[in-house]
Amino acid sequence: MRIIHVLTRLLRAGSEENTIATCLWQADHGHDVILLHGPDPDPHWLDHHGDRIHFMEIPELVHPINPLRDYRAVKTLQRLFSEIRPDVIHTHQSKAGIIGRLASATVPCALVVHGIHIIPFDGVGRLKRAFYISAEKFAARYTDLFIAVSRSVGQTYTDVGICRHVEPVYSGMPLERFRSAVLPADWRHLLGVEPASPSRPQVVLMLAAYEPRKRHIEFLRAFSEILPDIPDVRILFAGKGPVENKVRAAVEELGLAPNVTFCGFRSDPEALISLADICILTSEREGLPRVVVQYLASGKPVIVADLPGIEEIVQNGVNGLISDPDDMSDTAKKIRDLLKDRSALASLADGAKRSDVSEWDLQRLGARTTELYLAAMAHLPESRRRAPEVLQSKSSSS
Repeated sequence: MRIIHVLTRLLRAGSEENTIATCLWQADHGHDVILLHGPDPDPHWLDHHGDRIHFMEIPELVHPINPLRDYRAVKTLQRLFSEIRPDVIHTHQSKAGIIGRLASATVPCALVVHGIHIIPFDGVGRLKRAFYISAEKFAARYTDLFIAVSRSVGQTYTDVGICRHVEPVYSGMPLERFRSAVLPADWRHLLGVEPASPSRPQVVLMLAAYEPRKRHIEFLRAFSEILPDIPDVRILFAGKGPVENKVRAAVEELGLAPNVTFCGFRSDPEALISLADICILTSEREGLPRVVVQYLASGKPVIVADLPGIEEIVQNGVNGLISDPDDMSDTAKKIRDLLKDRSALASLADGAKRSDVSEWDLQRLGARTTELYLAAMAHLPESRRRAPEVLQSKSSSS
């Protein structure tokens, strides 16, 4: 099949990792895969996968709402869709989901799929929530198949009346990489430990892009209140993003520089996880976070805000703790209590090691997604189907 994926931001974050993994599986199984994305992509993806995926930058496809550029983006996508004549248009992320699905009307024979990586109307004001839901309901008219990163995320879409059914497909990742991780070679440098020192501080790790919704700064403020109780602790932040400088400024302002290490973007997240005693995520909005699965695959207990779908991987009190999403001090206190209670921490670590993460295996993501395409195509109205022999010849290699 000829498959087009559409997203606005092509960074190195969860939804992009999911999308790229799907694209790679499809390309490796004989499909012609094109990824349309907005401006300023992370060059990593093209550098590493440009030989298997065709990347096309759409300058008008920006993340913020901009009526003029959004209109131009729709027109640009309409032209490209008409030229490429894809079998499948798969949109990702909220903004690209609306723009891409509106443009899809120019190719009525294409199957139109929307991937729900996050609930855009969760954790926002009442007016913004109403706007997002209305926009999603409108775009749903042009959608043949909804795929969500968790059952709970999909259920939220059906509960508010956007669609009748959503298929869950969990994020895929190379799990063995996390199960067999070893300490990073520079662990002493990251923790500020002298070569001859026999001990190291306790470590709390957060892998997260520096975005406002990840709430690094709010966490640091809450953490500063409990630091006197656990002075020998090191916070590791790994990632990059638009508000990193603000996070760094907050560390200085709160006097936390001796306790916080900025690791930058790391290509060895599994090594950082192996160094941690506790792994956290403080986001106010997520789908079902890939990083939480990675924490547990590494056998590390987690503390994470109560997000939609999180109960599908985190068992509160068994392999981690679920904190109050509206009270960051709850997360800080849970960290303090665990680090002071070694037996409780060991019990959660044991539960993390026993967590079943097989649903998140990398090969399942692309395979299941593509299976759903074919099943949905079989139910398209006759007027929208291409000649059977064309579809058969294109899909036979998969």
